[in-house]
Amino acid sequence: MTTDQETSMSVTETGATIWLTGLPSAGKTTIAYELAGRLRGEGHRVEVLDGDEIREFLSAGLGFSREDRHTNVQRIGFVAELLAANGVKVLVPVIAPYADSRDAVRKRHQSEGTAYLEVHVATPVEVCSERDVKGLYAKQAAGEISGLTGVDDPYEAPESPDLRIESHRQTVQESAAELYALLSERGAA
Repeated sequence: MTTDQETSMSVTETGATIWLTGLPSAGKTTIAYELAGRLRGEGHRVEVLDGDEIREFLSAGLGFSREDRHTNVQRIGFVAELLAANGVKVLVPVIAPYADSRDAVRKRHQSEGTAYLEVHVATPVEVCSERDVKGLYAKQAAGEISGLTGVDDPYEAPESPDLRIESHRQTVQESAAELYALLSERGAA
């Protein structure tokens, strides 16, 4: 092992969970990947726990009832806390529509002494519907699906998030920079 390797291995990375909540097509995942690239470029250990990938691999079989959504959020929160407790910056772009589910994840982090930041990507439903990245709003309007968060299923916006990003008023890079500034301020970047 070289001296450089020894030095880098002895440095303890501060982990944190950064939960990006918001409506479908709000820009959560796009912002998360933009920030992840910047953090990785600086040498941070970073993981993105994308809601769609988690549903496919970790929460397969769960539906979209309130109970199933809560279970999904708790599973993601558990994995995020484990990673963050081990020095990883964990970006979690997941809708997590219910305040009590998000609060339970925050409390788990607090009880373990793990940094947790809640970021509300506060994009109006009209803008999300225009973006319609996955075609969900069109399917809902056509009656092909129901239970779309923010349209015919509830979304409880955070009352006091650590940061509120209005992604419809700025570029992805500006949104990621705003989040990076918060991480720096909190000693997590």
